[in-house]
Amino acid sequence: MPFLKSVLASIAIMVAVPALPSAVLAQAQPAVAAQQSKLDEIISRGVLRVGTTGDYRPFTYLNKDTGKFEGLDIDLAENLGKAIGVRVEFVQTSWPNLAKDFEAKAFDMAAGGVSITLDRAKKGAFSIPMMREGKTPIARCADKDKFQTIADIDKAGVRVIVNPGGTNERFARANIKAADIKVHNDNVTIFKEIAAGNADLMMTDSSETLYQQKLNPSLCAIHPEKPFDFAEKAYWLQRDVAFKDFVDQWFHMIRENGTYASIFSKWFS
Repeated sequence: MPFLKSVLASIAIMVAVPALPSAVLAQAQPAVAAQQSKLDEIISRGVLRVGTTGDYRPFTYLNKDTGKFEGLDIDLAENLGKAIGVRVEFVQTSWPNLAKDFEAKAFDMAAGGVSITLDRAKKGAFSIPMMREGKTPIARCADKDKFQTIADIDKAGVRVIVNPGGTNERFARANIKAADIKVHNDNVTIFKEIAAGNADLMMTDSSETLYQQKLNPSLCAIHPEKPFDFAEKAYWLQRDVAFKDFVDQWFHMIRENGTYASIFSKWFS
């Protein structure tokens, strides 16, 4: 009987709870409707905003003659925009300001050779990786045998040049203690500093060293097939499940149907 009384009491309480007034329900409906995903927001806006630095060939480069961005990630972003059915708007940022601009939601995603890091993962989501690589040196071809290891590089008198604010500077400062570190603000002209003899080498992503040695015949990528560390590049997305799922599915499809290989070969052949 005590058990029966308890059940009856529970039923009485449930029955006694009044239904929510229709006015309250009406107020709740707009709040539910407002909880649209980032993907819904992009579709409604008709524009995908892509943050990019424009100084990291072959991934992103702002052509000063045309005033337009170009590169591997620029072509891929345009393809993604078509897949969503919206126009793509490129928002220029910089490596020192990338995280600040991302947190300010100046763009929906960052693209242009962006490496996956745990610090960035705290602030947003990453798409599935698009490329695997790591940091490796690029130096004048006459000096390439001098700089095979970190120990070879980290010696007094060696001049290591870095662009500020990104993973290149972070890697150099974490590993270089005895050599000199020179900061050069222009990532487009930084390799000319090495060719001109104003610096001895730079440690950057292996893909960039392969590309830059084609643009600068006096420079040689040093063991790009065996970089010093492990890294992956991806799109850095404002955190949203629907948006990430779409980007991941899009990339999976263009990788399988040959679109990615076609765009990649345009910039890395």
